Amino acid sequence: MTGSKSTSEPGRRARWVWPAWALMTFLAVLLSAVTGERTQRGVFDAWQRLSPRDLSETDVRVVLIDSESLSSIGPWPWPRYYMARLTEEIAAGGASVIGFDILFSEPDSVRPDIFVKLYPELSPGAAAEVGALETMDRLFGKVIGMSPVVLARAGAEDGTSSAGGPPVDVQFNGMLPPLIEAWPAAISAIPELDDVALGHGLVNAQPDSDGVIRSIPLVMRVANQPMPGFALEAARVRLDVNAIRSTASSIDLAGRRIPVDKQGHMLLHFGTFPDAKIVSAADVLGRAVSGGTFAKKIVIIGLSAEGTSDIVTTSNAAEGFGVLVQAQATDAILRGGWLARPSWFEPLEWVAAIVLAMLALTAAFGGLVRRAVLAITFVAVPVASWFAFEGMSLLFDPIRPLVIGSGAIAGVIIGLFANARRERERLREVLVQERILAAEAEGELQAARAIQMSMVPPRASLAKVDPRIDVDALLEPARSVGGDFYDFTKISPDLVGFAIGDVTGKGVPAALFMAMSKALTRSALSRDVADLERVAATINTELIRDNNEAMSVTMLLGVLDLTNGSVRLVCAGHEDPIRVTTDHIATRHPLSGGPPFSIVEFNYPVETLTLRPGEALLLVTDGITEAQNASGALYGRDRILTDVSFAHGHATDICEAIRDDVRQFEEGTEATDDLTIMVLRYLGPTAAA
Repeated sequence: MTGSKSTSEPGRRARWVWPAWALMTFLAVLLSAVTGERTQRGVFDAWQRLSPRDLSETDVRVVLIDSESLSSIGPWPWPRYYMARLTEEIAAGGASVIGFDILFSEPDSVRPDIFVKLYPELSPGAAAEVGALETMDRLFGKVIGMSPVVLARAGAEDGTSSAGGPPVDVQFNGMLPPLIEAWPAAISAIPELDDVALGHGLVNAQPDSDGVIRSIPLVMRVANQPMPGFALEAARVRLDVNAIRSTASSIDLAGRRIPVDKQGHMLLHFGTFPDAKIVSAADVLGRAVSGGTFAKKIVIIGLSAEGTSDIVTTSNAAEGFGVLVQAQATDAILRGGWLARPSWFEPLEWVAAIVLAMLALTAAFGGLVRRAVLAITFVAVPVASWFAFEGMSLLFDPIRPLVIGSGAIAGVIIGLFANARRERERLREVLVQERILAAEAEGELQAARAIQMSMVPPRASLAKVDPRIDVDALLEPARSVGGDFYDFTKISPDLVGFAIGDVTGKGVPAALFMAMSKALTRSALSRDVADLERVAATINTELIRDNNEAMSVTMLLGVLDLTNGSVRLVCAGHEDPIRVTTDHIATRHPLSGGPPFSIVEFNYPVETLTLRPGEALLLVTDGITEAQNASGALYGRDRILTDVSFAHGHATDICEAIRDDVRQFEEGTEATDDLTIMVLRYLGPTAAA
């Protein structure tokens, strides 16, 4: 039964693990496919928050038209006069590029012709003189024409553009990314401004579906012609490059190979733009900016005042200004602050997911090493993702492998749980069957024990054999049945025969051999009582003839003459008898004897002793002398002598005193051998019943 259990164990363990693993892995794959982009963004945003980009060395400066500026100058939009002054001040500070992240698509609201209409009471001469003044748009255009200005454009469904689209300042060479945004038109600055600007860039930066800006488009199409994004254009003007080379996955600007996705977006590694690099427009117009602030810097001008719409959410900031995003993008192009997600990363993530799923399955049928490999791999995936981000600016998604690996592990656990539950049910059924069989076997053993015990003389009958002798004996098998026996019988008016034996082995085989030995002993004693040597020879010969199991039996045979107390003894490898005097002094009576019966033919000598009235003869098996306690110590032969010295009274008292002391010595441990004791106390030839 044990062998069949071990053989079928792998099959039973795999019975539910495989389908549960496959089902949960499949569900995890579906979950990853549905939520993969959302969870991927979450982990990449977490990496950015843990390690924002250092912008302390940026050459980009930001001029904000903030609340202080509006309080100083007036509400937005400002007259172009102030924009011209702002540009002049920045250009005078030595800026290499001045970028306006502001659309100037409408003419100035403060024009001479509008002023004349507001004051109809002006004289015709005064009205004509005012109307002849130069507009602030032209003045602003002149300032732009003399400064390295990049103006913003915005791709739109409807907008103003010349035939074939607005003019483009740079040429794109090579293949463009396949899915770049395309607009039929663009919203541009008014011609007085747009025509004289050194560069033009698109400021379209659409957030992801969750409203977060994570990337900046570097190239788009307007009216079927490629046009750079605002940050790319500002960097191009700074580097004085007239052509940009592009591929399906990168933009090459003056040797800077910038990875982009299929939409032509650069993934941006965000940081916190330093406050020291941000200047209020009010301070610029008030000439409160220290010299050298703008020298050889890229200056981007944008809005940050309350009520403006240029508020965005980025990976590391819940609320920020769009102009700061353009500033970070420009700096990233110039100094290398982009992130990359190669196209082969997604297949690699699926491979990692499959590896984790397979490791989860193998760990279910393996040992500690496989489980350790699974745990290490599980930890290594997010660690590798972090080091790829931190050390190489690469975006490897650890969530997909972890989700699918977790699903596989959950499936394995569910399968193992189902297997364990089914196995418990199976074992419960087996246990019930084993209990039934055990009960049946116990019943049979109890019946065998009853039969065995019925083969030895009952203790109550021993006291009635003859008034000249006090006899008692007890037998306690170590198991349900054992190999010890004793016998006592009156074989003539003045003679009694007795025997005590111990068969090698335990259990049923020993009990069967004991039964045969006892039967032979009783038969031989009855026939040859006058010749004890012949009795021993007969028993030995018969046992050798019928012994197919190579078993043997130690035995002490004796005949007691009740008229004078003389005892004739034959010892076949058994414990020596113990003689107890009337003064309760116990001494061992050594016998020469011979080997146990059923081993070899042997002439066993007959040895004698004489009991005085009141003296007793004690016979035991090695179940007493070799009894062990919890520490493994043996009861021994000498302790019996002490026990007998303190045991007064009848044969029964001596038997039970020895038995009780042995059990106390064993300290509740399981008996290692059968326990058998016989006491023959000679009362004298004239004793009454």
